[in-house]
Amino acid sequence: MALTHGGTDALGVPVHDFSTNRNACGPCPAALAALAGAHAAQYPDPHYTALRALLADLHGVQAERIVVAASASEFIHRITMHALREGAAIASLPAHHYGDYAHAARVWRLPLAARDGVAEAGGGLHWACAPSSPLGRPEEVWPQWSGAPQPGTWRVIDCAYAPLLLEPGPPIPPDVQGAWQMWTPNKALGMTGVRAAYAIAPAGVAPQEIEALRDLAPSWPVGAHGEAMLATWASPAGRQWLAQSLDLLRGWKARQIDLVQRLGWQVLPGSQANYFVARWPGPLQGHMPVLLAGLRAQDIKLRDCASFGLPGCVRMGVLPPASQDALHAAWRQVEKEHGLA
Repeated sequence: MALTHGGTDALGVPVHDFSTNRNACGPCPAALAALAGAHAAQYPDPHYTALRALLADLHGVQAERIVVAASASEFIHRITMHALREGAAIASLPAHHYGDYAHAARVWRLPLAARDGVAEAGGGLHWACAPSSPLGRPEEVWPQWSGAPQPGTWRVIDCAYAPLLLEPGPPIPPDVQGAWQMWTPNKALGMTGVRAAYAIAPAGVAPQEIEALRDLAPSWPVGAHGEAMLATWASPAGRQWLAQSLDLLRGWKARQIDLVQRLGWQVLPGSQANYFVARWPGPLQGHMPVLLAGLRAQDIKLRDCASFGLPGCVRMGVLPPASQDALHAAWRQVEKEHGLA
């Protein structure tokens, strides 16, 4: 089954790529410098000892709780395998969610259960996202899971976009209702072409379970360049750059929302992140594939939200004003070409 993703496609890299949620201020210069100095001729430490210590210090946890992953998508499959092997009977998902959660469950034949909000649907593997995707809302930042998880229950919070919240709020503590946390810093650093991620095990998880998850990974899941990126993420230089970039993104987001509203698109409320969802006018929704293709031909890509369960909508990562102006001009041109102006 082919998955729907934003970003580079068969036509190459879009010049104005609204279809992904990476930090448009990046790539982070400090991370690029670290990549340039990475030991590409050598294997990394297979246990990632120094890297796990850096990440553990960043989050205030023990290094033993850090599990390095090739990417968030790789860890999604890995923890799904683990949960199924250990007796999980179902997987439950937010109403709108990243497609790899469901894809991994289908691949490993773990039945999907409907879920109301973030309430668990019995024992099994339960996903949340902080903030939610694609809407960027905070409702799942503090999942309303009750008490500690029972045996046969795994909770995972996808923290991919937590560093890209543009409205002030408390950071996610390393222990929230006994949930694993999955972190994907390449989005915040604006360099999704470099694949590397990590997870934080909940406090009190048996060391044997953490080791079992490590054993499911191949040797050296992260290469020297991914290791350099993760180390920069945990460094003062990386953190300072991220904080400065958020200030810039706030201004760009306000401008972009104003632009799409002037185009007649309805911005769905509640996004606190560097992306939002916009609904196209009803008469245009039936033409979405053609209009999106017309924009793509002009090197502009938007993310159709049908695969998120939001037909007639597009998710838009926040881009600089020059890209926003290019979207405005291209949209007017596509409208004329199809007699919709």
